[in-house]
Amino acid sequence: MSRHPTLKWAQRDDLLYITIDLPDAKAVNLKLEPEGKFYFSATSGADNIPYEIDINLYDNVNVDESKANVGSRNIVYIVKKEESKWWSRLLKQEGRTPTFIKVDWNKWVDEDEQDEKAGPDMDYDDVNFSSLNLGGGGEEEEEEDFDDEDEDESDTVTEEEDTQEEKEEETINASSQVEAKAKA
Repeated sequence: MSRHPTLKWAQRDDLLYITIDLPDAKAVNLKLEPEGKFYFSATSGADNIPYEIDINLYDNVNVDESKANVGSRNIVYIVKKEESKWWSRLLKQEGRTPTFIKVDWNKWVDEDEQDEKAGPDMDYDDVNFSSLNLGGGGEEEEEEDFDDEDEDESDTVTEEEDTQEEKEEETINASSQVEAKAKA
């Protein structure tokens, strides 16, 4: 039996943002049909555990203008709605939403606020998925040289130890002076 990965969603009047959280997904299969049928399957983990989502979206979509990106941590799908209108929910069927479906609050904008200028991460009109840093882009990150930091830290520790030793000596000296005055 397949498991369900977490599916997060948000919308605008003309777009639907679907993010499937599944690190290291392999054998990814995405299928979107014009009548709103959305299917996803993949395997993940060392044991190649199968994951699957099969849902009917609230309304029809434009498959040709929808785009997907498979990253190392998640799968992002930007779905173009056939009609520019706000959906009252993600799924066609009414009732309780399945527990694996969540609202993506990082991308969510209320219907009455969507005309306001979106933040820099929210402008997806001309999406270039290769520029999204979703991992798996093939670019190597520079390795940091931690040797210098270790030396700096050891110097800092030595200075802290010196300061602590000086305080202890001052305390001992002050105690000795108090004892000397008490004897006198």
